[in-house]
This record gives sequence, structure tokens and C-alpha cells, in this order.
Amino acid sequence: MAKNLFNRYIWLVDTIYRNGKLSFKEINDKWMQTDFSEGKPIPLRTFHNHREAIQDLFDINIECNKSTHEYYIEDADQLSKGTLRNWLLNTFTVNNLINEKYKLQNRILLENVPSGQKYLTPIIEAMRDGKRISVTYQSFTKNEPETFDIEPYFVKLFKQRWYIIGYSMFHKMIRIYALDRIQVMQMTDKTFELPQNFLPEEYFKDCFGIIHGESITETVLLKVKGNQVKYFKELPLHISQKEITKGINYSVFQYRLKITFDLVQEILSYAPTVEVLAPKSLREEILKILLETCKLYDR
Repeated sequence: MAKNLFNRYIWLVDTIYRNGKLSFKEINDKWMQTDFSEGKPIPLRTFHNHREAIQDLFDINIECNKSTHEYYIEDADQLSKGTLRNWLLNTFTVNNLINEKYKLQNRILLENVPSGQKYLTPIIEAMRDGKRISVTYQSFTKNEPETFDIEPYFVKLFKQRWYIIGYSMFHKMIRIYALDRIQVMQMTDKTFELPQNFLPEEYFKDCFGIIHGESITETVLLKVKGNQVKYFKELPLHISQKEITKGINYSVFQYRLKITFDLVQEILSYAPTVEVLAPKSLREEILKILLETCKLYDR
């Protein structure tokens, strides 16, 4: 039920956003074309409840022009600038096309993100309400699951997995947990407040991936070769990316990053089109892994 509600909220935002302004009847006409409707129109009261939930969850206001009785997205031109909002629209626009009976189900292949199907919406609701959640969590490094409370600060999607970042009452520190390793979750009556000076974007500012790490931030230089240069320019590895050298068939990109497992794995995935020039410690780590990998095939 929670998953269906979340999908309905995004459908409503996307539909009004794409059309600019719609009357309630026009919204209902479009709603009846989707599989969400199950052949039934949206009651007006339910529609207004959805509006309130969308404002609470995503800070997106669906306003009504009282003279024309048409609904529109307030500050629609700002909608695409927020990271969360941009993701919501980009992700669910495709879903809307599928749901609107265009018979494209077998011709649009999407990556599966199973971790968000069960717990994402209740976690977001706990974040909104400032409530702790109790989870039974199976770590890959532990033989048995553990049950403890978390103060949910924010969520992040990385490589087809949703993660919750929050203060663990068990570990007495901020920890990162994968949603697909949560076995049981429920919202508690215990409340919390997000620390006033805590900014999610700052928390991962110098990181690639989902590992925060306690290491220092370093200058990383990557020499990218051939056509891979175009991909790096089109989709930067990190927000700090700068092209500092442009040569014949290669470019050197500079970053400010912490050296983490996720970063090492990402660099390895581009071999042999990406070479680490600095720092020396990262270059040596990559070399060591590559030599060990070669031994697996040198038999």
C-alpha cells in the first residue's frame, strides 16, 4: 500500500508538471488511463489528501487557480533544479508512459532496485515525522542479525541500492545501512531532531559512492584515454571534476576525494582506459589489485 501511494504521489506531480495546468476533471481523465486507477476515478477528498502528502514529503506545492479552477505546480521552473525532485521526475516519467497503456512494457527495460520496494516510503515518513525506526539488520559481516533503533537522517541511492544514513542508537554514531539487508522495520514513538548543523550533501561532499570513510580528502588525478574521455565529460565521476590537461587522445581530470573502497572499485571498472596519476598510494593500490587479478588468469 505504501509503495502504491508513493507512486501515486509522483504520478500526480509529474502529470501536472508536464501539462502545466489541469482542472480536476482533466486530472481524473488522465488518471483513468493509468493502471493505478483500476477503473475508478480519484475522489476529490483523496486528491486533496495527496496534495498535502506531496507537500509534506517533497516540499512540492500543487496550487489551485481559483478563477480557472486549474491546478499547477508552484515555482515549476525550480522543480528540475533540486536533486530529489529531478530524480523523481526523471524516474517516473518513464513509468507514467508505461502505465498509460502504451503497450510498451516489453520494450522498456529498467534496472531493478528491489531495496526501495518495501521500506523506502515508511523510512521517508519517519524522516518527515522525526521518529526513530527500529530495524532488524543482517550485516554481511555478521552471522546473525541485530535489532536496534536508528534516527533516520537521509536516504541515498547508489548502484541499484537504497541506503539509510542516520544515527545508530546501538553504535552511538552515524552509520550507513542498506535497505535490502533490513529484515524487519517499524516506526517507534520515540522522536528525534536532525542536528542543526548537519547537511546531507556536505556529509558525502568528498566521497564517491556510499562509503563515507574517515580518511583525509586528497587530490586525485586520473588520466582518461580514448572515447572514455567523452563519457567522463558527459557524466562527471564527481562534482569536483576538473579537466586540467587535454592531450592527443587523452585528458587528465582532477578531483578532491577521500580514497574509499567504492572509488577504487569504480576506477578498476574503467581499466585499461583510466590510469591513476596521483596520489601515489592510490596508484600503488590499484596496481596491487591488478597484479593479483592477473595471477588468477596466468595459469
